[in-house]
Amino acid sequence: MTRTHHPSPRFQLRLVADREIVVGPGKIELLEAIERHGSIAAACREMGLSYKKAWQLLDTMNRHLAAPVVDTVIGGTRRGGATLTAQGRALVDDYRRLMADLDDNPHGQALMNRLAPPRAIDAEDSQADAPAADADSD
Repeated sequence: MTRTHHPSPRFQLRLVADREIVVGPGKIELLEAIERHGSIAAACREMGLSYKKAWQLLDTMNRHLAAPVVDTVIGGTRRGGATLTAQGRALVDDYRRLMADLDDNPHGQALMNRLAPPRAIDAEDSQADAPAADADSD
């Protein structure tokens, strides 16, 4: 998945097993796009994701979860399609509820309040990237 820039701080939740990200924001977005479009290919077009990459992400989830997250129907005269399984729908719902709980959690808010203001971070980065005045003169 591509990294996205968020203008304000926020949490991102990932479930990792055997050094693989089983569930994370990008995989949840993929499942939601499949649900909206009823098609993996259409979800890929919306997200700017290759069909192969989408299947790799789905395969990772399916290998680690108790049941598959998507049901597919092969094309033909009735055209193919994809729908979320009960496991897939529950996964999206649980993830979204947990993210909402995390956003509302006072400990999470306290952690975010510890972040430096964006301007202070930008100023530090600019100074760190600037070449030293006499670095080459020694």
